[in-house]
Amino acid sequence: MNNKVNILVVEDDSAVRNLITTTLETHDYKYIKAANGQTALMEASTHNPDIILLDLGLPDIDGIEVIKRIRTWSEVPIIVISARSEDTDKIDALDSGADDYLTKPFSVEELLARLRVTQRRLAGTKSAEQQEEKEFTNGELRIDYAAGSVFMNGEEIHLTPIEYKLLCLLAKNNGKVLTHTFITNKIWGSSFDSDIASLRVFMATLRKKLDKSSKTGQQYIQTHIGIGYRMNKL
Repeated sequence: MNNKVNILVVEDDSAVRNLITTTLETHDYKYIKAANGQTALMEASTHNPDIILLDLGLPDIDGIEVIKRIRTWSEVPIIVISARSEDTDKIDALDSGADDYLTKPFSVEELLARLRVTQRRLAGTKSAEQQEEKEFTNGELRIDYAAGSVFMNGEEIHLTPIEYKLLCLLAKNNGKVLTHTFITNKIWGSSFDSDIASLRVFMATLRKKLDKSSKTGQQYIQTHIGIGYRMNKL
C-alpha cells in the first residue's frame, strides 16, 4: 500500500508525539506536528492532511471540540488517540465525527494497523466515487467529480468542502426539491436548528459564487422558503 499520505499528529506530550512521528517516518509516512488544538485547526485547514491522529487531552481546546470544528468543513478521517478509556469518551468522540479510537498505551503495530484500515477505506471511497458518473453539466456549470473541481464557463471556481458537497448533492438530485432536513442529514448527519441555520449561510455563499461567475444570469439554485432548495435544470 502506498504510504505517501500526509498525517497530522496532534499530541501535547512530546514523548508520545516523538514515538508516533518516528513510527510514521520509519514506515514512509509524511507528517505534520501540532502540540495544541489551535495549531491543529490551523494546520488542518492549511495543509489538508489525509488522516489526523488526535489526542483528546489538549492544553487549550478539548479534542472533542477540535473534532467538531474540523467536521464543519472537512471529512478527513480522524483517529483519536487518548488515555481516556471510558466508553462514554469513545462514544462522544465518535458521535462528534471521529472515525476510530485508539486507547493509550498502544502498540506501534496497533497504530499502523489502524492507519492501514483507514487507508483502505479511503481508497475504497475514492474508487466508488470514480465509478460513478465522472462529470455533471448543467448550463454553464460543470462539475468534475474525479478532480473535485467546479467550473463556470470553463473557468474554475473555488468552493469550500461544505459548499462542494452541497453543490454535488443538488446536482445528483437535479430538478428535485430537497428539504432542509434531507440536506442537513446528508451533509452533517443531523438536523438541528443550528444545522439549518448553517445550511442557509453556506447556501447563500454558494449561490453568490455561482451567480458571480455566470455570464447569462441564470439562477442555478432555487430557494423554496420553509422547505428547502432545488437545482434548476437549465
